[in-house]
Amino acid sequence: MIRIALFLAMLLSLPLFTANYAVASDAVPVNATLKKQLLGAPVYIQIFKQERKLELYAQLDGEFRLIGSYGICDFSGGLGNKRREGDFKSPEGFYNVDIHHLKPDSRFYRAINIGFPNAYDISQGYSGKYLMIHGNCKSIGCYAMTDGYMDEIFTYVQAAFQFGQRNLQISIYPFKMTDANMKAHKNSSYYSFWSQLQPGYAYFEKHHQPPNVVVTDGKYEVLQPLSNTPLSSQLAFAPMK
Repeated sequence: MIRIALFLAMLLSLPLFTANYAVASDAVPVNATLKKQLLGAPVYIQIFKQERKLELYAQLDGEFRLIGSYGICDFSGGLGNKRREGDFKSPEGFYNVDIHHLKPDSRFYRAINIGFPNAYDISQGYSGKYLMIHGNCKSIGCYAMTDGYMDEIFTYVQAAFQFGQRNLQISIYPFKMTDANMKAHKNSSYYSFWSQLQPGYAYFEKHHQPPNVVVTDGKYEVLQPLSNTPLSSQLAFAPMK
């Protein structure tokens, strides 16, 4: 009964607006009715810096479907991963968070701590803390959204945790990681690092499942599923910390 009451409260509290659906990928968002029905389902987030988009997905019939694409107000430092505290850069990579990373009373409205540094960042000696997705539309090292967008994102993430999701994966990319875009950035000093991220992007595009990512010898590695069972039914969202 408590879960049902929480579900109804969150459903009624959803903001009465439609997110900007000019999406970074070719995915078509679900309709408004189905979107509301997916409140409480497991969720997954992708961020694209260059496109300035945050995409929120929810699980439906074993696949993750786009429910909203939201313009990012601000992030700092341009493309490339964060390496040290004070470099003003926003993180890139694969992050896993749990319910304790939610900050409903953040001074930047509502916030989700990204979980930087993760195992990869630590292996590289990178430093930093309190890197967030948050509201208030202002950022130094975080991903800032409008308060309205943050309301919706936070509501779906919080509901997913309250209905049993243990870890939320947040995949942060410099851009939509197509072969053409990788070729266009082949001379970047970040290219080697980005080559570690591309398999995660490609996996989701093909399977509509969040990639299962581990850190091996200081590098990201995308694991393939052991069977035809959807990854979300196996050991998806395995913590990297």
